[in-house]
Amino acid sequence: MGHEGYRIRTVRADDWPALKELRLAALSDPAARVAFVSTYEDSSAQADEFWRGRATPIVEGGNATSLIAADRDGRWVAMLALLDETGDRAVQDESGDGGAPQQMHVVSVYVRPEHRGTGVAERLFRAAVDWSWENTEAERVGLWVHSDNVRARAFYRRIGFAETGETMAFPTRPDELEYEMVLPRP
Repeated sequence: MGHEGYRIRTVRADDWPALKELRLAALSDPAARVAFVSTYEDSSAQADEFWRGRATPIVEGGNATSLIAADRDGRWVAMLALLDETGDRAVQDESGDGGAPQQMHVVSVYVRPEHRGTGVAERLFRAAVDWSWENTEAERVGLWVHSDNVRARAFYRRIGFAETGETMAFPTRPDELEYEMVLPRP
């Protein structure tokens, strides 16, 4: 399917069953090991209220705003979530530098395998970045990508994200690294 057949939109609280289905599909994917911290087992055991909360956008009191791409038949084929870190500015350190950057943080990126390479991920990211600029005072959109996730790192570079040089241990496997990548506000 060409990218023109996809509809991108933000997720609403009552979308939680579809969000749960797509998230569990993501966690079942072989690539999930380097893309997600949570597991299929833990997530599938969560109550409906957990999923309703996960689907509730920031503007309605949720912790994240999720965006999805649906195909012509309305099937959800891709997702990502934005965490608002614009209010989390850390106290200034001794050098007088500002604290944490004011950013939207992209997490939970997933595209169903049969839709990879169609342009849907780029459209989804463009919509998420546009949403961030229009709805927040964020200075940048940031994300962390596993060192082994070569395809994702190349994709993020292609759409304008750059590595900052910051790394951190992968939360579930501290011997593995993640790289920070950011896209500054134009």
